[in-house]
Amino acid sequence: MIEDTLLALFTPEGREDPSPHYAALHAAGRVAPVDGGLVVVSGYEELQHALRETALEVHDASFNARHRPEIAVLPSVRVFADSMLMGRAPGHLRVRRLMAQAFTPRQVAGLTPAVHRLAEELVERLAGLCADGGSADFMTELAYPLPVRVIGELLGIPPADLGRFPALVHDLGKVMDPLLTPDALTAADRAADELLAYFADLVAERRRFPQDDLISALARARDADNGRLSNRELHANLILLFVAGFETTANLLGNSVALLLDRPRLRDALRVPRTAEGYVEEVLRYDSPIQLTGRWAVDDVVIGGTAIPKDSNLLLLLGAGNRDAARYEDPGKFDAARPDIKPLSFGAGPHYCLGAPLARLEARTALTLLVDRIPGLRAAGPAVRGDWITVRGFAELPVTGAAR
Repeated sequence: MIEDTLLALFTPEGREDPSPHYAALHAAGRVAPVDGGLVVVSGYEELQHALRETALEVHDASFNARHRPEIAVLPSVRVFADSMLMGRAPGHLRVRRLMAQAFTPRQVAGLTPAVHRLAEELVERLAGLCADGGSADFMTELAYPLPVRVIGELLGIPPADLGRFPALVHDLGKVMDPLLTPDALTAADRAADELLAYFADLVAERRRFPQDDLISALARARDADNGRLSNRELHANLILLFVAGFETTANLLGNSVALLLDRPRLRDALRVPRTAEGYVEEVLRYDSPIQLTGRWAVDDVVIGGTAIPKDSNLLLLLGAGNRDAARYEDPGKFDAARPDIKPLSFGAGPHYCLGAPLARLEARTALTLLVDRIPGLRAAGPAVRGDWITVRGFAELPVTGAAR
């Protein structure tokens, strides 16, 4: 039963609408061991526990060497293993503290004018493309470029170089997906090599000619404190900022607009700052851009009353937790005024996404500008879902509509 439901999630139909399968998993077992030492966690409270549990660790380099030696040395796998995404204490905390300097409340607030300017430029371009019966792909014209430009400005990437990043980041990110194919792995390795070479050159340049940007600041931190951040860690974490900042925010924007196209009345929520914030939170819960993550048990542990032996591999279904009826009343209903929304989309615990406040700022800003500038926004053709299961979003989202 559990195995069949889990397999159904990986079918095209399951990727299109996983919610019935999530409900079936909740009914069958919120923490459910399956064959092969795998444990599936789908309940909200159980996921909160698992994400914070010190006996559960990320799939780091030691896990890869032990359980996946055939891919542990590949560039795309190693680049994430070298980043804080797959780091374990105490190294993880050391790196995270350095990277966190870019995402303090003060730093994010300071980015507000830049986010507004970049979003306004892209919305204006989209409005022009949609004028006089024209159409455009929302993902290509706004959802992808906005986070790339924002993170590029934060890091200090030359604007002329930004066009190469979306395809590379997309290819590299697929190494995190359970549906990884040999062709996708080859593309991920190629992207990792190109991105590592790019950032090695850029970091070297910033050491020679520092600027007022995050890359220069991190290079100074490494040089000033006896290699507190190795070159490998620095390059890997710069890539991670792009991967995490790009895919999550782009798909948050796409999923938000898909709901607006299907339910025009929801646009009213985006015309008021307070309810615009609630709208974004509800999208994160209702149609999370990140659906799952993983952990492995470095010791015996009990989650939700279920004993999990050491060396078990855990599949944490964040999207299922966001649709848990034990946490949210009528979880299949989209309600921008829903109280106490605390989605799991950015994780929890020591690996909670540093860029979550920035992603929320980008989404609120872009969506508010969009409904104001193109009040007649509507679909211009069928949307095409992406073929990931870890990341939920759209490959294409054609739109049109009269602008103001």
